[in-house]
Amino acid sequence: MINIEQDKHIGIIARELNLTKKQVANTIKLLNEGSTVPFISRYRKEQTDSLDEVEITAIRDRINKLVELEKRKETVLSTINEQGKLTDELRKRIEECYDPVELEDIYLPYKPKRRTRATIAKERGLEPLAELIMKQAEGDILKIAQGYINNDVPTIEDALAGARDIIAEWISESERARNIVRRHFKRSAVIKSRIVKGKETDGVKFSDYFEWDEPIGKCASHRFLAMRRGQTEGFLKVSVTPAADDVLDDLSRAFVKGDTESADQVDFAIEDSYKRLIEPSIENEFTAELKEKADDEAIRVFAENLRQLLLSSPMGQKNVLALDPGYRTGCKLVCLDSQGNLKHNETIYPHPPQKEEGKAMSKISALVDTYKIEAIAIGNGTASRETEALVKRIRFNNEIQVFVVSEDGASIYSASSVAREEFPDYDVTVRGAVSIGRRLMDPLAELVKIDPKSIGVGQYQHDVDQSKLKQGLDTVVESCVNHVGVNLNTASKHLLTYISGLGPQLAKNIVEYRRENGDFNSRTQLKKIPRLGPKAFEQSAGFLRIANAKNPLDNSAVHPESYHVVEQMAKDMGCTVDELLKDDELRKKIDINKYATSKIGLPTLKDIMAELAKPGRDPRQGIKVFEFAEGVYSISHLTVGMILPGIVTNITNFGAFVDVGVKQDGLVHISQLADRFISNPNDIVKLHQHVMVKVLEVDIERKRIQLTMKEVSQ
Repeated sequence: MINIEQDKHIGIIARELNLTKKQVANTIKLLNEGSTVPFISRYRKEQTDSLDEVEITAIRDRINKLVELEKRKETVLSTINEQGKLTDELRKRIEECYDPVELEDIYLPYKPKRRTRATIAKERGLEPLAELIMKQAEGDILKIAQGYINNDVPTIEDALAGARDIIAEWISESERARNIVRRHFKRSAVIKSRIVKGKETDGVKFSDYFEWDEPIGKCASHRFLAMRRGQTEGFLKVSVTPAADDVLDDLSRAFVKGDTESADQVDFAIEDSYKRLIEPSIENEFTAELKEKADDEAIRVFAENLRQLLLSSPMGQKNVLALDPGYRTGCKLVCLDSQGNLKHNETIYPHPPQKEEGKAMSKISALVDTYKIEAIAIGNGTASRETEALVKRIRFNNEIQVFVVSEDGASIYSASSVAREEFPDYDVTVRGAVSIGRRLMDPLAELVKIDPKSIGVGQYQHDVDQSKLKQGLDTVVESCVNHVGVNLNTASKHLLTYISGLGPQLAKNIVEYRRENGDFNSRTQLKKIPRLGPKAFEQSAGFLRIANAKNPLDNSAVHPESYHVVEQMAKDMGCTVDELLKDDELRKKIDINKYATSKIGLPTLKDIMAELAKPGRDPRQGIKVFEFAEGVYSISHLTVGMILPGIVTNITNFGAFVDVGVKQDGLVHISQLADRFISNPNDIVKLHQHVMVKVLEVDIERKRIQLTMKEVSQ
């Protein structure tokens, strides 16, 4: 049963997100029942009219904010009521308020505050004088003020100053005054950044912002976060303010009446109120709003990059030799079987100072034969290009594909408790090499073990709201894992954790059950897992795959709750489910409208038919071999005009970073991505995309490379 408050919330969300009230109400109901975003978007399309994960997440986040607002209203009402100042009109206004800023403005005059200049003046009996002045009537205000002189208020000026302090606070708590100031901030506020005197040398990395002025409406999120970082590190002073004279003129017109001595006192109080109380408060408000918007944009960019990275092309289950390159300490080498199990490890020293090239090449060749290696993964860090060149000189007995793999976050993983649990008897160098090899086989399965912040595909991720960042990135990881699905018999505990409805404890229970009882042969066995109840089974089963299961549907995205539909289809076609999966012509004869019910409608039936055509297929694209330009190993090898192959390593709002094999990524500014205007780099490039770029500028001293994709054939 939906109450009045919930109905209001549903209406607000429906209007804001341009959805129907039914879509919002049903989604909230499903969320409240414990359904996850991936489950709702995949298996409850009839209830939501096929809302996608983005829309469902937006509903979830908005309802959470509205619930928080209701809690805040309760606090406000309780506090004002305790003061004996809660009128029916005030209660109604608070209860009907759905703007957090407006709510705080309403609450401000009643909000318990520390001892201020105004409260001190009130303690000295000056509030009646302030009320008289605020009326701005004709009269000798100096004579009136003389009547308030006492031991605490020794002079007329002291009396007037105290009264002005009270008036200044009244004005600062006035919704009218605050909204006037807000309008000026919105229309004309400028963000200003200045270098802290004496910090010019130490703060050189912020030199772009030593003398920076920009309207806040035009300030890009990455520039705002850069200035904030400079301020946090003590190099910059940053302010956000409109022109003070214009604001004061509007405030005077609002509060000053006529041309009396009292009016002059009010005018003085207005200036003090604005500069001492209102401007700092509204500046904080706007700065917080700018920060929130910049955080949201940075998290959006990071989340999109993370999604692309997690859904990178997997090589699949093949025997892999992985190399974590190095010079003095050598190259750590590991051999993995097709399940990612470590079979062998050692260190070779092909590079200076040892330079044992022949010995290293012989060793790699022998290990390739011994462990039936099908592909070689080389980390893209120190000595990567040299190691790649060495490997490509080896004549193998079979065709061996060689891949350069991103090392981002590998060192974090190798020193983590996850890695120690997996490889308690090996040091961090072995663990790092294993991670490189496994990333080639299945990037998603390996990268879920690493804190997303450490993967290195965002902008200013350490400067944004960390709890919001974690929630955003966890949502992306959960979405990707459930989009791909996981093999119930091979998935790690860390991968299973992100499956809809599971979490760390159930993931651990599944792995322990698998260890004690062997492989699962049906999804129904999940019901034997300790603490995995009906709800967890409902939420998770469709995303878990069992290869070679007794029931072929157990290796598909068809949910067990819909098996009876497929079985009826097979029966009607006079065949088995297995035959139905294999025979495209049989499936074409099925009229899905015959199987529609009140619970299973056409959206679900269409999904079922699509899945029957490709049961258990990995939705990620196949991997492609990439090769850097020969002879280009360092930034000193680059010359302006050179055209090179590269891999997109990071995407930001201002462009894309591309690895051209010189240990320093180059920047393709957003203006250099295409011959037309681009507002979003993701419209042109994707993470790990293979591109051709031209060198525009090389700054060896600052290690900066400017690239372009304009007029370069892709």
